[in-house]
Amino acid sequence: MAAARAPSVSGLPAGLVPPPKVALARAVTRMPRAGTLSGTLSYEPKWDGYRCIAIHDDHGVTLWSRQGKELTGYFPELTAAFASEVPPGCVVDGEAVIWAGGRLDFSALQQRLGAGAKTLSGLVRQTPASYVAFDVLAVAGHDARALPLSERRALLEELARGWAPPLSLSPATTDPDEAARWFEDLPHTGIEGLVIKGIDQPYTPGARSWLKLKHRETVEIICGAVIGPITEPREVVAGLVLDGELRIVGRSTPLKTAAARELARWLQPPRGAHPWPPAVKGTTLDRFNRDKEPVALTLVEPVAVEVSADTAWSGRSFRHPLRVLRARPELSPTDIILPDMLRPLRPARANTVEQ
Repeated sequence: MAAARAPSVSGLPAGLVPPPKVALARAVTRMPRAGTLSGTLSYEPKWDGYRCIAIHDDHGVTLWSRQGKELTGYFPELTAAFASEVPPGCVVDGEAVIWAGGRLDFSALQQRLGAGAKTLSGLVRQTPASYVAFDVLAVAGHDARALPLSERRALLEELARGWAPPLSLSPATTDPDEAARWFEDLPHTGIEGLVIKGIDQPYTPGARSWLKLKHRETVEIICGAVIGPITEPREVVAGLVLDGELRIVGRSTPLKTAAARELARWLQPPRGAHPWPPAVKGTTLDRFNRDKEPVALTLVEPVAVEVSADTAWSGRSFRHPLRVLRARPELSPTDIILPDMLRPLRPARANTVEQ
């Protein structure tokens, strides 16, 4: 193999000794044109799971997150599958996912990382994980990262020949019409959108050399509080009725001056008891918030607000900030229900890659 590095004592190229760095994608807001990346564009579903690098070296199989955290112990079923189906000397890039109720269930993945030894085995039985492979970094101890995507994909398809659940190969297409159909048809399963790559591109660790296009939907939420003064709100605190209670399900991106002024027209102090406290942990508003200090809320009389949201739903909250579009004072907050895009579908086999 051209430009291959010599395997290290672990049976892997020295640059791939764990934890490895991964290639990344930068966000775009529209489908890219031909010629945007090197070579014909290749489109893949954007999976709502944990980025997971699987390494099979001379010491066995280990799984790693994009941040370099070892995930091996949290996904024993995937570790065992790789040990059985993938020969030593291979490094595979992909996503660990869990299917439940016909859609991807990110909250079930989060439970894995918070589970103790006593509860992990039960979670593995109840909600088994799947692995969706979309790239290969090494095969038979040879570094494949300098190869163009078209050749890496061919190696991956050969490696995946004969795979069975929980291992699967991510679909990919160079047909923009088929990619457009995926973009419109798959979000109800929890697929977030598309990842776009150039077939002539090498694998570039740490660089945002790929593109990601997220599907967004217009939905209504209940604004039960804002961050900042009621007359000059800075962000909306979103709520939805879950299990019969109005619960915090996310926050908006910062409001621009004109949008804040328009929203403030419809905000009033609560007319009675409010179901939310005056301050919450940062992680209540979004999972990426690591601020230990409580976040002060300005509680308001609930009002319907139209927002733009992507499909990343944890089962209890939006995982990414919402974009406020407009207030909907003509709608009663009691009529706002969980959007169809977030509702579970008919039961599906846990290890099926749905298309």
